[in-house]
Amino acid sequence: MTNPLLFCFEPIADSNSELLILGSMPGQESLAAGRYYANRRNAFWKIMEHLLGFDPDAAYETRLDKLKKAHIAVWDVLQSCARVGSLDASIDADSITANDFHDFFDVHDKIRTVLFNGAKAESAYRQYVLPSVSAVPVSYMRLPSTSPAHAALSYQQKLQAWKAAFPANIISF
Repeated sequence: MTNPLLFCFEPIADSNSELLILGSMPGQESLAAGRYYANRRNAFWKIMEHLLGFDPDAAYETRLDKLKKAHIAVWDVLQSCARVGSLDASIDADSITANDFHDFFDVHDKIRTVLFNGAKAESAYRQYVLPSVSAVPVSYMRLPSTSPAHAALSYQQKLQAWKAAFPANIISF
């Protein structure tokens, strides 16, 4: 039996985006809801609450608008892959297709920082994307995954790592 082929969402981005947060592939709850980071136990929106000063329970469109106003884009490295469940470790490596970052960076040419939401996003980007975009002047940083499956760090430790990575002009206190 083959694993189901999954597809990511369109990016959350506009022409003013300067910072890109990349996940690997949305989990089951996110795919079912049609929203980034829909799993209530995922710390992404709670961390954004602390960094950007908005309610993590606000309407999804409101949260997306807050990201865009802060010049933050969100997307996934993988366009499609086969996987059972939500764990990155369950991704079938032979099924991976990466998103088209060459065209993405052409359109979103103000992006100068990419933050990886976890190790799988970084490793997939380095393997499948970086060779085709190596001329793009972007800095990269891996952050601890906000996924509930990444339990090696507490929420507070994750928050501190994310806080340290954000440019001072983006954080809203």
